[in-house]
Amino acid sequence: MTTPKQTPELTPSVEELEAQERRLVFRRFTYDDAWALGSLLVETARERQAPVAIDIHRAGQQLFHAALPGSAPDNDAWIARKRRVVERYGSASYLVGARHRAKGTTFEASSRLDPDTYAAHGGSFPITVEGVGVIGAVTVSGLPQLQDHRFVVEVLERFLADRGPAASD
Repeated sequence: MTTPKQTPELTPSVEELEAQERRLVFRRFTYDDAWALGSLLVETARERQAPVAIDIHRAGQQLFHAALPGSAPDNDAWIARKRRVVERYGSASYLVGARHRAKGTTFEASSRLDPDTYAAHGGSFPITVEGVGVIGAVTVSGLPQLQDHRFVVEVLERFLADRGPAASD
């Protein structure tokens, strides 16, 4: 019997990240949707014993927040910094950082924004409503940045798949 080989985690391309944003669009996003999405994020994080903090904002208002065992106050600061990137650029915080890296630079070096206020690290994903645009962000902090990003994307995919086309009816 052979031992399975560990494969390094592949970093998604800018094109793959942009495709995620095109695919993960809501027909509507209500207070109840924020609660249901936040609850699914918490449930999934608890199953994995992930030490994360979770935040959902819409139009400047915090609609959901949870801090799980192992998370720390610093995670809330990271959430705010990553969310500000989504609010400013209208794209996932990880995608914004990836676009800078693809140009051979870093967000911190080329954005001219205060790194204590903005962080283009993975974990904040735009809440985009069909026909409206970006209205908020769902953010996770506590794992390495690519894992934060993938966690949010995975749960958004499940959430939107469960809602189906009748979600906004």
